Amino acid sequence: MTLWIKNPLSCLAEGAEGGVVVQDDKIIELVGTGGEPSVHVDEIFDASEHVVVPGLVNTHHHFYQTLTRAHPSAINKELFGWLTALYPIWARLEPDDLYIASKLAMTELLMSGCTTTSDHHYLFPGGLEDAMDIQVAAAEELGMRLMVTRGSMNLSQKDGGLPPDTVVQDQDTILSDCERTIAKHHQSGEGAMVQVALAPCSPFTATRELMAQTAMLAQRYGCRMHTHLAETADEEEFCIAHFGCRPLDYLEDVGWLNDQVWLAHGIHFSDDEISRLGNHGVGVCHCPSSNMVLASGQCRTCELEAAGVAVGLGVDGSASSDSSNLMEGVRHALMINRLTYGAEAVSHLDAFRWATQGSAGCLGRHDIGEISVGKQSDIAFFKLDELRFSGVGDPLAGLVLCGAHRADRVLIRGSWRVVNGFPVGVDIDKLQVVHQEAAKRFVS
Repeated sequence: MTLWIKNPLSCLAEGAEGGVVVQDDKIIELVGTGGEPSVHVDEIFDASEHVVVPGLVNTHHHFYQTLTRAHPSAINKELFGWLTALYPIWARLEPDDLYIASKLAMTELLMSGCTTTSDHHYLFPGGLEDAMDIQVAAAEELGMRLMVTRGSMNLSQKDGGLPPDTVVQDQDTILSDCERTIAKHHQSGEGAMVQVALAPCSPFTATRELMAQTAMLAQRYGCRMHTHLAETADEEEFCIAHFGCRPLDYLEDVGWLNDQVWLAHGIHFSDDEISRLGNHGVGVCHCPSSNMVLASGQCRTCELEAAGVAVGLGVDGSASSDSSNLMEGVRHALMINRLTYGAEAVSHLDAFRWATQGSAGCLGRHDIGEISVGKQSDIAFFKLDELRFSGVGDPLAGLVLCGAHRADRVLIRGSWRVVNGFPVGVDIDKLQVVHQEAAKRFVS
């Protein structure tokens, strides 16, 4: 099946004024102004009312947290107090809760123009041993690409960590399930729909031994690794008190300073540490919405990119950003970074790059994140037919500056997954009702 996406209103790709030609799962041609495809096309989609961008890539989330948005026990707190308040509530999580939370989070992402997402699930109360399988099943139903990260915590309150004993697992159980998850779900190579990364939660929830063993396991299987790092000043103090070093030094000590790693937040790095990250090929996921809600600080995106670090974008958990909307995250990234660096230093194109090419780099993907020949046909389409866009001069800038939040269409692997603003095959009303009912158990 060859599809010509014809004459877009605007397209985030050079030389595609006349459109984009996709054949099944790949982009095979960009058409210039007034041009025609060089190949026979089976179908034409008139994109003259659409702003066309690469499918957005979300590199950090916690799907289960959609059940505790704006939770009264946690609002108006910084990270450690926020976590302490919510851990006992999250300990109630059951398999059906995780399924509906994951499906709703991914549906929300999909409707915002996101085609690939990562999720960092590290919470394993009794009965939730099949968490990774639950998340993969939800992604397959929606037709989204998923980097499922097998998270872990084995440092509970009795050991000096933050989480209660009821949500952590022992090291042997964790490592065994990591191997099982990789064997069952990890797809390697171009066009993969499901991949697996290994992801101890943070320095204050995982032991040194678990971090080191995870690194060796990931190296053995060729998987990527992910964790929270340098998110808050409290974390820095914790590492100095418990390990005698700063977070990045600890990361290097346990074998994590390499090009298979991407970090969530990465706020509190010194100039020297930023250079080390770039030299070792470590990626950083910028989470602007969460960072502002929890007042964690401002990620040094420009310095990181200048050092050669792949900077991606993430919505983070829906209990800290309170949203799973990646287009909203693009706007927040633009705003907070302009406040940090100045109006002329950061543009809407930078924010889009973080959410596409940069995010793909964090996930080790070279086949997504761009509209160019040979890449996967993952594309998001936005209309400018709302009052908020009336008067827009630059359509691409308008998406960000005027606050676009819902895609009209989304194409993944050459298949329409959102049409007329709604995900294909999903009963939105029913999904919300079931999710809201599940969330009632987590209210207090």
